[in-house]
Amino acid sequence: MPKFVDLSVSLRGNIASDPPGLTPEIDYFTHKETAKDLVSYFPGMTEDDLPDQEGWAIERITATTHSGTHVDAPYHYASTMDGGARAITIDEVPLEWCFGRGVKLDFRRFDDGHVVTASDMEAELSRIGHQLAAGDIVVVNTAAGTRYGLDDYLSSGCGMGREATLFLTSRGVRVTGTDAWSWDAPFVHTAKKYAETRDSSLIWEGHKAGREIGYCHIEKLHNLEELPATGFQISCFPVKIHGASAGWTRAVAILDEKLAGTSTDGGKQ
Repeated sequence: MPKFVDLSVSLRGNIASDPPGLTPEIDYFTHKETAKDLVSYFPGMTEDDLPDQEGWAIERITATTHSGTHVDAPYHYASTMDGGARAITIDEVPLEWCFGRGVKLDFRRFDDGHVVTASDMEAELSRIGHQLAAGDIVVVNTAAGTRYGLDDYLSSGCGMGREATLFLTSRGVRVTGTDAWSWDAPFVHTAKKYAETRDSSLIWEGHKAGREIGYCHIEKLHNLEELPATGFQISCFPVKIHGASAGWTRAVAILDEKLAGTSTDGGKQ
């Protein structure tokens, strides 16, 4: 039997998961609170007719498509992809992209705000002894992985630069992922570099690489520390939202049981 590792965070309100104004809100309605709603569909019925006077449990959520663990479509990064073609939305992402051989790159050793380069990618792939192939789903374990919901989550972890992203996509990788809030370096660090250089190409450079080669990435992954570097598959099918820039996903890693516990740890200890 394979082992399953849940790579998704729980969608929660009132935690530091997103910048102000983008955090989800969840209203929970109990069985007692909704009993009146249920009986309203059946003329003559009263709440006393229901077992234990209970209706249904239900929740109302106010969130963006980028709340919780989600897959970004190429349309999120720009209106075009692949050098000028119309960027596809999340409902148009090929399903074949969303299930494949998983590869974990451990970048926890890098400082917060570090922008990963192609040479960083190459060195880590060499360390774990993996050669990329088209269809690989590459996820990066950053220092943000264990900070989800804490006050420093949005400023934690390294980010993937333009050349690092193109290093992957030019080799046929079409889905990548990170346990940080963004595929790019945290904005607070990029803002300092921009203030010093006024170089706007630094802003969202990993995302904007999708204009050259269209790709998706998963953000707010979880439990990457439990994965070996290779020897597993990832399933990350997004919710099909018409014309949207992203869709929520229950991302899961599927491991051969004999590989469970295998580690190629390159992180901070």
